[in-house]
Amino acid sequence: MGSFRYSVRDGLRLVFRHWGLSFLTLFTSAAVFYLMGASILFVLNTRHVVRNLEGELSIQAYMTPRADLEAVAKRVRSMPHVRAVEVITPAKALDRLKARLGSQVQAVTLLGENPLPPSVEVWVDKAASVPVVARELLTVEEVQDVVYAGKLAEKLSNLSRFAGRFSLGVLLVAIAASGVVLFNTIRIAVYSKEEEIAIMLMVGATPTFVAMPFIIQGVLLGSLGALLSSGMLAMSYKAAIERLKDFLPFLEFLNDPMLLLRLTGVLVAGGAVVSFISSFMAVERFIRRALKPL
Repeated sequence: MGSFRYSVRDGLRLVFRHWGLSFLTLFTSAAVFYLMGASILFVLNTRHVVRNLEGELSIQAYMTPRADLEAVAKRVRSMPHVRAVEVITPAKALDRLKARLGSQVQAVTLLGENPLPPSVEVWVDKAASVPVVARELLTVEEVQDVVYAGKLAEKLSNLSRFAGRFSLGVLLVAIAASGVVLFNTIRIAVYSKEEEIAIMLMVGATPTFVAMPFIIQGVLLGSLGALLSSGMLAMSYKAAIERLKDFLPFLEFLNDPMLLLRLTGVLVAGGAVVSFISSFMAVERFIRRALKPL
């Protein structure tokens, strides 16, 4: 217990002894983890928007006048990727048309007898499944035509894939950048105490006892940087959501305080883990070289 208190005390001393370097490391770490958190929020919001749009994305399959709509609907429900099916009779289709026309509803009376065909409206599990289900619907004998927002489905699918790849790329770059910064910071701190460390090892100090203050220094800087970035992210994210609601009122973005709280935990834990690994690698390399016989 006493050795751990010494390690914590010496780790804090290292932070304040090299305060300029520590501040630069803290600032860089905060910037890196801010970028990481922003990319995570971007991907989560993109997937949330895509899921909502996918939920509203449907395929309209128009039937022959004498088709058994219930039988066709039952068959469509058994198809892969189909989430829901609704039967649209000519009368229901006419009611929808009147609702859409609004003040121009009088134009419907010019049609005379209802010319709208029966149809089934099909919702799928995701945007990428729309073309697949549409092709399968065309194989149904009673189906005359299939209409769907093909370009929109394709763009939503591409957007979802891009968001995942973008997130992975930013995550890897951010982890590598924070690891390099912390590694160099700890290595400089180790070199500043090179003679002291060599003497401690010669008089019998264990490598763990020697390494712990530097590892604690790295973990403190990494964790504090991640915590600082979380605070900045919470403030900027709230402002960004309010601005996006003004520009894009028809889209729903994530606005859950618990989301930011969980993200803070992820960033701080990630900062601690990355800084621990980087600090350990920096110290371990030096100690291994110091312990080699002359």
